[in-house]
Amino acid sequence: MAVSDYQLLEAWQQVLKLSNLEKGQTVTILTSTSTHPQTLAMAQIAAQSMGAIVNRLDLPPVNAEKALSRDPLAYLGTTPLTGNPAAIAMLKASDLVLDLMTLLFSPEQIDILKSGTKILLAVEPPEVLVRTVPTEADRARVKAHSANLAKAKEMAVVSDAGTDIRFPLGEFPVISEYAFVDEPGRWDHWPSGFCFTFPNEGGSNGTIVIDKGDILLPQKCYTSDKIVLTVENGYATKIEGGVDAELLREYMASFDDPEGYAISHIGWGLQPRCHWSTMLLYDREQSIAMDARAYEGNFLFSLGPNNEAGGNRTTACHIDIPLRNCTVKLDGQDVVRNGKVIEPEGYAK
Repeated sequence: MAVSDYQLLEAWQQVLKLSNLEKGQTVTILTSTSTHPQTLAMAQIAAQSMGAIVNRLDLPPVNAEKALSRDPLAYLGTTPLTGNPAAIAMLKASDLVLDLMTLLFSPEQIDILKSGTKILLAVEPPEVLVRTVPTEADRARVKAHSANLAKAKEMAVVSDAGTDIRFPLGEFPVISEYAFVDEPGRWDHWPSGFCFTFPNEGGSNGTIVIDKGDILLPQKCYTSDKIVLTVENGYATKIEGGVDAELLREYMASFDDPEGYAISHIGWGLQPRCHWSTMLLYDREQSIAMDARAYEGNFLFSLGPNNEAGGNRTTACHIDIPLRNCTVKLDGQDVVRNGKVIEPEGYAK
């Protein structure tokens, strides 16, 4: 259902308030050819209504000659900021960047964040943004689960479908996503609501079974049969199954990069206003399917880069795969049980 300008304006004002935007601060809105015009217009008005100095930086798309999809996360190569020091300087001089383009997994983004600039990514359709406006309660819940994850030395994941895998932890930080940026140098994504980390390099071993009805991203498809991944020393060494497995193998092979098969981030969804079932209800080219990534109780794992958390692995291949009905254990204690979130001790939802 379409969203009124008033609804989207109110949503933006709420997110900017949670992001501690103050009068006189500089907001730069980063756009490209795929930026939704209503999202842009309401972001501009919301920032101006709060007394901010508002700029817009519009940049041309890149990577079209290499990517196999229009999804902005389908090919993590160069960005419109690569070799563009004037644009980088403008973003570093801003207090807040509203990324309506998708600048992700890039050294330029990391450099901008180190300057203290905050970056909020918002590229989902207006209907999704309005449905998933974040709250302080979202932040408190994600932070509670993140603190639990930060103490763990091992994550284990099992499922009735056959998943049985161990991830040693501690080498990389825990990352919390709750859809607003309330601290200098913070990046977040609206909508979101999950916590994750990256396993120790080379330490993940076991089997991951992508069951019928689980989701592949950026393919934006529900699997129709099981895909079995054998994980050895941090890499998916086998991808077995029927046609779905064959499609995944062929897609990943097109990058011709062994680092694309490495286990990347691992965590679980905590956003009750996101849903497993909604992916088919939106235009595939207008969404990056954040509902699938953030819905409550999923186990989300990724293949590809780890530079987002300070690692050295960069690759253009990035696959996100949220699984249903898994049990996630931290040092033997359930935090998700058969797809249902278990709240940390001392936290009342």
